[in-house]
Amino acid sequence: MNFTPDGPSAIPMWVNGHAFLTVHDAFFDVTNPVSGEVVRRVPLCGAAEAAEAVAAARGAQPAWAEMGLQARRVCLAGLAEALERYAGHFAKLLSQETGAEEVATTAEVAAAIAALRGMAVGDTGVFGLVLDAERPLAAFAEAMAPALLAGATLVVKPSPKAPGAVYALCELSARAEWPAGVLNLLQGDSAALEGLCAAGIDRLVYRGHPALGEQVGKLAEAAAVTFVAQTH
Repeated sequence: MNFTPDGPSAIPMWVNGHAFLTVHDAFFDVTNPVSGEVVRRVPLCGAAEAAEAVAAARGAQPAWAEMGLQARRVCLAGLAEALERYAGHFAKLLSQETGAEEVATTAEVAAAIAALRGMAVGDTGVFGLVLDAERPLAAFAEAMAPALLAGATLVVKPSPKAPGAVYALCELSARAEWPAGVLNLLQGDSAALEGLCAAGIDRLVYRGHPALGEQVGKLAEAAAVTFVAQTH
């Protein structure tokens, strides 16, 4: 992702350590809620793209788990250091998509850095992670760090309203020399979420407001996927 104030015109998926381009007629316009300006676009992906992302995570999981806790902690620490170097750029991405002021976006980046340096260890497996548009970067880091430390691999589906910083952190993991497939990103809305639930994940984790969490939980229940809601 181009770390400029304007950002890219479109944000692809991130699969198996690189940008994953798809051909789609349907896109979601990411709009600054304060100015009304369309700042970027994301493809509205579905089941086929979800399957690609989950396959990458599934393929990477055994080797990631075998690395050992200390090696995974080193990877997360390296990502935290890289995020700290680009803190101002991430704050701008957040401001563009959430409309938050600089003091709030700077604090959110700091919270994400702290989360990546956290010590908590969660559960292993292949997880889907669904985020809402509030605190997208911090919520991503807070949810993913314990899972990754435990040896899990992830497919994150950010809100199409605020995908920029989440995608940029995935890309930054490659610059920090993470193994490909550990962290994957699926763009889209309800069709992408349904595809994610049907693609063979071990658990679906939701991070956001309770109202949206109820909808996500119903989709997980219909697909017989273990669901965990971390609401705020």
